[in-house]
Amino acid sequence: MRHPPRSVLLAATGAVALVGSAVVPVSAAQGATPACTVEYGVTGQWDSGFQGSVKVTNNQAALSGWKLTFDFAGGQKVSQGWNAKWSQSGATVTAAGEDWNGALGTGASVSAGFLASWSGSNPAPAVFKLNGTTCNVDSEPTTPPPSGGTPPALRVLGNKLVDADGTTRRLLGVNRSGGEFMCVQGYGIWDGPVDDAAVKAIADWKANAVRIPLNEECWLGLSNVKPEYGGANYIAAVKELAARVEAHGMTPILELHWSYGQYTGNSAGCSDVHATCQKPMPDMRYAPSFWSSVASTFKDDKAAVFDLFNEPYPDRAASSATDAWTCWRDGGTCPGIPYEVAGMQDLVDSVRATGAKNVIVAGGLAYSNDLGQWTAYQPTDPAGNLAAAYHVYNFNSCASESCWNSTLAPVAAHVPLVAGEIGENTCSHGFTDRVMKWFDDHDLSYLGWTWNTWDCSSGPSLISAYDGTPTAYGAGLRDHLRALNP
Repeated sequence: MRHPPRSVLLAATGAVALVGSAVVPVSAAQGATPACTVEYGVTGQWDSGFQGSVKVTNNQAALSGWKLTFDFAGGQKVSQGWNAKWSQSGATVTAAGEDWNGALGTGASVSAGFLASWSGSNPAPAVFKLNGTTCNVDSEPTTPPPSGGTPPALRVLGNKLVDADGTTRRLLGVNRSGGEFMCVQGYGIWDGPVDDAAVKAIADWKANAVRIPLNEECWLGLSNVKPEYGGANYIAAVKELAARVEAHGMTPILELHWSYGQYTGNSAGCSDVHATCQKPMPDMRYAPSFWSSVASTFKDDKAAVFDLFNEPYPDRAASSATDAWTCWRDGGTCPGIPYEVAGMQDLVDSVRATGAKNVIVAGGLAYSNDLGQWTAYQPTDPAGNLAAAYHVYNFNSCASESCWNSTLAPVAAHVPLVAGEIGENTCSHGFTDRVMKWFDDHDLSYLGWTWNTWDCSSGPSLISAYDGTPTAYGAGLRDHLRALNP
């Protein structure tokens, strides 16, 4: 996707102040290290109503959006609130962050208030959950990743991905977005948990691969990135997540998603020179260094796959397909792109110069949706481990069986083909069912976008909680993967 959606953050309703205070804190036990804490207070009360408050502290990974839920046991009903978007369904109350206080970093707190009615008794809620995680209880002890996972070392054999024994391997799984945007926006490294339980939840869907979008400025630790989220800290976090993915038997696909270079032309994602959106092509200034460093870091791990660049679109800047495909392969000075471009050949060369022989995948034009001339312009790979990447959503141009038959099948007959992103923006899975059937019939790989708890109406989101609870859209992928590997 060009713009990974942030959590939907809603507007305030206004504030009402009351005199009087009867604060009832609900907090963790002495010495506990909960993932989050909530202090609940009744700051004013009268015959039929009261004013309440909550203070939420996040002690886990930084959150780009927060949602607090709790249940009233005494029939209380929220009528209005402030500093959060308040709603109630039955006994369950929800407070969601605003656009100005939605980000909640590690150790950060946010306070909000509300007015509600009561009768008979007004007991405090017993359980609070922040983005599905129970607060005010001891965190589970940190445990190392399990050691039983053995993802295969992969290589290209003809038009197939195979393991060391020559057995064909398909990459079937999900994308885990967050590493491409959280760091450069100053909120953290991952969007939501990436601990062992969170990675196990992916494996429980019977996924065998996880694509991990990255940010080149964060990896390289450039000055516009907070030190705690860049450079060595970022690299260590990526290595740890890749290790956990592999510990559960899944293939990590490391992918350059956001990159440096100012582009304000047709279909520009942003006007910023920094890596804060999808650019039409990788930049010569930093992208080769990024891939040299990534390849050096993972070259001894033959299970890791390298995805050179998320969604190239030099075709939106160029006036001809020939110019666009030439730019894609060779880089340099490209029509309509003001910065010096690193072509796919430059990036292949950067990876191979380190001695890394890992499988490399490269997406085509039109945000990786057009592979029409991929084989004519494919880079030269001295290791012979090059595959094609393709992205497809229901709103793309090439989103039908006839287009797949005419443009994808010839590429798939020549090299391995990996659909690094599949999805739809309908909150259902009718289109992805068709994609998976076609790719199954052709023995090809695919990964759903995305394993994040965003509202599926703002972007294809597979889950509503990091325990693997699927959205209606995600249920289609989950059930299909489980059927393939019961």
